[in-house]
Amino acid sequence: MKSLKNALIQITQNGMGTGDEALGLQLVTNYLTLINEENELPKVITFYNGGVKLICTGSPAVDILRTLEQKGVKLLACKTCLNHFGLMGQLEVGIAGTMMDIILLQKIADKVINL
Repeated sequence: MKSLKNALIQITQNGMGTGDEALGLQLVTNYLTLINEENELPKVITFYNGGVKLICTGSPAVDILRTLEQKGVKLLACKTCLNHFGLMGQLEVGIAGTMMDIILLQKIADKVINL
C-alpha cells in the first residue's frame, strides 16, 4: 500500500459498498480497524451524506474512530448532512465542518480515497 500520510479518506455512506446494510457496517468497521493497524495513518477522514451516521451515537464504528482520532487523525463531518439527518447533537467523535472545509482538505491532500 502506498503511503497514507497525507491522504484524505471520504466516507459518503453509512457503511461500505452497496447492498446489505449490516454487511456494509461490518466492512467499514473492519476497514477502519485495519487502517488503525497501519504504521502511517491518513491525515483526515471526512464524512458526508449518510457517512455522518458513522460518527454519531449508536454507530458500531465510533470506538475505532475514537482510537484513530486519539492517534491524530482529523475527523470532520459535514454540518449540512448532520442537520439533515437530525444528528448534530449526537456527534460522538470528530468535529462538524462546512463543505468549504472539506474542499480545502481535498486541495491539500496528496491522495483522496472515496469509500
